[in-house]
Amino acid sequence: MKQTLLAFAAFAAAATINYSCKKTATVTPATPITTTVPAVFAKFSSTVTISFDGSFITLKSNGLPDHKSPYYGVSNAKYEAYNGTNAAYMQNPNSIITQNLTFKIPASPTAATTHDATPGGPIGISINGVPIFNQFAAAGAALTAEINSFDQYNGHPQMNGQYHYHVEPLYITATKGKNALIGFLLDGFPIYGPQENGITITNAMLDVYHGHTSVTADYPAGIYHYHITADAPYINGNGFYGTKGTVTQ
Repeated sequence: MKQTLLAFAAFAAAATINYSCKKTATVTPATPITTTVPAVFAKFSSTVTISFDGSFITLKSNGLPDHKSPYYGVSNAKYEAYNGTNAAYMQNPNSIITQNLTFKIPASPTAATTHDATPGGPIGISINGVPIFNQFAAAGAALTAEINSFDQYNGHPQMNGQYHYHVEPLYITATKGKNALIGFLLDGFPIYGPQENGITITNAMLDVYHGHTSVTADYPAGIYHYHITADAPYINGNGFYGTKGTVTQ
């Protein structure tokens, strides 16, 4: 009887120790989770609200250009009559209107298995919060005629007042430099100006998506990125190189 009681006591003590160990055990993740916005996004205008959930960067913008334009009303402090170099300039009937845009792009962009075509409307966002459109006018037409409605900074509003760029945003490249970061497409890959290492980029130097992989000032280890060129397709070619995020408006 005494041996039985001792055996039971030993079992109970072992069970208590085992339960206690399970109760206090902790698991340390192999890779700490961070929600710090990557430093490169500090180049965006203060009018763009930026957040990071660990997988996606979310950028919210009112879409208003931070430069003057004839598409602002004459009573607006940012109104400026056209003073560009296009002798064929013809202002379209639209005016700039405040937007409510939310871009959600991958924080760690990767090449897509299937490369989606770019849609009409915003395909990316510039560092001043203005949307970037693809190389086509309405219904997939060439920009040949529509380009004459671009203001002195190469932008214009569509029928809902959404100001946007299809080609080089001259205000950004004039103030930041021809080799500067211009923005990001929806797939999370960056867009740079028309120069790299002092050389003007041509279409022949880029792939069919209008980009290539090399070191940039923001990505010293190298990254795939798009470049602006003087000729069509200007910013993006045969669709997104990477897996695209979303935009709501």
